[in-house]
Amino acid sequence: MTDTLKASAWVATALGDPTKVLARQAVDVPAPAAGEVRVEVSTFCVNFNDTDIVRGRWATVPLQPPFTPGMEAMGVVESAGPGAEHLVGRRIVGIPAGAHGGFAEYAIVDATSAMPIPDWMSDTDGAALHYPFHLGWFGLVERARVEQGETILVHAGAGGVGSAVIQLGKALGARVIATAGNSDKVEFCRDLGADVSINYRQGGFSEAVSDATLGAGVDVAFDTVGGSVTAETFRCMGMNGRHLIVGYAEDIANDGTPITPAPAVYGNFSLLGVCLAYSMDPLATRLTVGMNLPSRSEGLEIHRRILGLMRDETIHTVVTSEIPFGELPAAMERQERRETMGRTVVKLR
Repeated sequence: MTDTLKASAWVATALGDPTKVLARQAVDVPAPAAGEVRVEVSTFCVNFNDTDIVRGRWATVPLQPPFTPGMEAMGVVESAGPGAEHLVGRRIVGIPAGAHGGFAEYAIVDATSAMPIPDWMSDTDGAALHYPFHLGWFGLVERARVEQGETILVHAGAGGVGSAVIQLGKALGARVIATAGNSDKVEFCRDLGADVSINYRQGGFSEAVSDATLGAGVDVAFDTVGGSVTAETFRCMGMNGRHLIVGYAEDIANDGTPITPAPAVYGNFSLLGVCLAYSMDPLATRLTVGMNLPSRSEGLEIHRRILGLMRDETIHTVVTSEIPFGELPAAMERQERRETMGRTVVKLR
């Protein structure tokens, strides 16, 4: 088995503001265990979840310092544990084991999540396509069963996930209404293909959605925000609509009040949870941790569909900034301040 490697990494030395608690350090990256691969990281993306983890406010991945954050990694597989040897030498993008460790020159990645990147795609695009497009496809196609001609409401449309969902919605033949937080982001959503783009800071969005749908409401809402946005979205749902609860960023940041199902009862629409991580054995995952997850084979099929749409130029990655490794904490701060659009890609090599 390959020995432990030394790697430069960003380490959370305490919980708090990433610009204050992250420090460049040399860390030990162990040999990959069964079902894992060790990746020589070339690129990764800046994610809100990473900031929440560093600040200690995301209970899903509660980590105690010191630790290396980073929920995504793109690069070449340098070595592999038992069961993953076929990936050695392959360019892949995936989720590091335990959903952290990606902010480093080498990372241990769960082989179940490892998605092959073809030769015609750059490392930057490989990093940028991973989570937004997989999550968008899973939510729209597998959970909401979006049909051609339906209307989709996409919150935070200028963000990493939202920018992917707008494109996927159009590719699936839907009409897309997007919300964003300023005039530049509203225009950004239109450029991505949104049929209607709304500045939610100018009096909310439910009235504008009602006007855009002639009072009928939307068929699907893709909600990554939570809190007051979720409550207002309830007023936008049409008959037999599907409200996708994809995230709850507002609740994490502001300790929002839990939602009540009453609006769904009286509105005759469905609340659909969306949690995307692939499992090698979904039944075992359900029995051991109580989570229903799609299989790796389903993930590979989703990946094939996404790559096909990208090869045909029906959809594209949305990278608005490429930065060197040393600028990561500042980039996390810009994202937390809602100063970014699309994806910020960090380049190590």
